[in-house]
Amino acid sequence: MFIRDFCDLEQLNMILRRWSESTGMSVVALDSDGKYISDEIGLTEFCMKYTRSTDEGCRRCEKCNQEGKGTYFCHAGLIDFSLDIIIEGEAAGKIVGGQVLSHEPEESKIKEVARELGLNPEAYYQAAKKVPVRPEQAIRSAAELLEVTVNMFVNYQYMYNKNHNIISALNTNIKEVSSLLKDINDKSRALDKIESKQRILALNASIEAGRAGEAGKGFAVVANEVGNLAVNSGEVNKSIKNTLKELISVVGKLEEASGN
Repeated sequence: MFIRDFCDLEQLNMILRRWSESTGMSVVALDSDGKYISDEIGLTEFCMKYTRSTDEGCRRCEKCNQEGKGTYFCHAGLIDFSLDIIIEGEAAGKIVGGQVLSHEPEESKIKEVARELGLNPEAYYQAAKKVPVRPEQAIRSAAELLEVTVNMFVNYQYMYNKNHNIISALNTNIKEVSSLLKDINDKSRALDKIESKQRILALNASIEAGRAGEAGKGFAVVANEVGNLAVNSGEVNKSIKNTLKELISVVGKLEEASGN
């Protein structure tokens, strides 16, 4: 299952962007195969220009992304989050982001990380000072709100698409059934003609058997069977017509309900 196959990604992107603007936190949505399904929103210079510019920084960030669940502190001291998008009990994608601090950056710790990554300590510290600072509880609450909002939106899109497909299939089947009913109705009319001919044939056969007298006894038996066949055919055809009438009524109501 891929979210991008059924979700309005433009609306999803708008939700994420407005959330980011109101919280100062970064965010991006990923599909079940790890591909981005939104813009990379609100990313900080500290993370993208500095931390991830080194091999060691990328390695540490990837490790955090893989191991981090919920809201957590990354290797550089920022708060990040990784939240699952759940559809029908299965993880269908993720929303990840954060890149905020819960307090003003500690110069000594930031510069120590810079040296470990092979970065200019002062430039790294100045970049850290530009990172938004939010109370930790506010960060966690904002992440929880985003998780609920995105899950509600994606699941709504999923159910809408699923129901739309069912209705489309139903409409197609209704059209097919209508066509079949028309075909049955045409064949039923043909049976009317055959039944009528059988009755005439039986009547003529009886008349001819009467004229033949004793020699026509065998023919009379045949005439009688043809008559019985006409009666039975009439009863079967009548039953078909009654069932057909009921089916046409049901299909008519379905067509009316589906707007066809």
